[in-house]
Amino acid sequence: MIKIFTEVEIPDYSRKLSLEDKVMVLGSCFADSMGERLLRHGYKAVVNPFGTLYNPYSISEAVRRLDSGMPFTQEDCVEMGAGAGKICSFSHHTSFARDSVREFLENANERLREASAFWKEAGVVIVNYDSAFVWSHDGFPVANCLKRPAGEFERRRITVEECSRLTSELIAAHPDKRFIFSISPIRHPGGDGAHLSTLSKATLQLGVDEALSMAPEASYFPSYEILMDELRDYRFYADDMLHPSGKALDIIWEKFSKAALNADEQQAAKEYEKQWRRSQHIEKKR
Repeated sequence: MIKIFTEVEIPDYSRKLSLEDKVMVLGSCFADSMGERLLRHGYKAVVNPFGTLYNPYSISEAVRRLDSGMPFTQEDCVEMGAGAGKICSFSHHTSFARDSVREFLENANERLREASAFWKEAGVVIVNYDSAFVWSHDGFPVANCLKRPAGEFERRRITVEECSRLTSELIAAHPDKRFIFSISPIRHPGGDGAHLSTLSKATLQLGVDEALSMAPEASYFPSYEILMDELRDYRFYADDMLHPSGKALDIIWEKFSKAALNADEQQAAKEYEKQWRRSQHIEKKR
């Protein structure tokens, strides 16, 4: 048979994810998309309780907060820049911003309480790294720069060794949890250009690969490789030519389902998804 695309080999995970598992999903907007699909198919999941996270340092800090459950305080509050007039924190995505310190803290801490309780019972953690570039404020890595002046921050690309260490520490500190790592297929040529974007993804790939070589209980799902190789045609990209299209996300989800989800529950998961679609259709009619 003539091959018309490069097929990416996906491991068949020995321990499948079940509808009974509690799953924490952390990472980029690609993680948001995959997490949403888990929820639509009836899986018990919490997706990005601090908002979208991009780099290994931010994700590691989010996990430390979930472990401790330590509430955010006024000292964590930061006024957003660019005239936004909102309050947020360097640990959160701007979607958490509110009009006042009180409103921000009430919302952020309520989400933290719920997520921390869920985290302690979660048996599966899906981590999606997006970028090896880290912004720091006063020497501390931030999850988001909150539209504040660029001069307040320092930016650097972490090393392969740092990525490997952070990933290894994440796994070792939580022997009760099963980790699945992936690299976001969304590229960031922007001001850095295609070359630096490629180096960023390569740093993450090498760091995760090194960590997982010492942690056989953790897994890797090749989402980046699927889009770059199997779906390299631009018809699988959104209008910005960088983000995967809805069809591409559906294909990647199907491949993840086949490799990582319990086959005996697939029909039940599809029924959940049908019910979700019907509910969305009803909402649109109202």
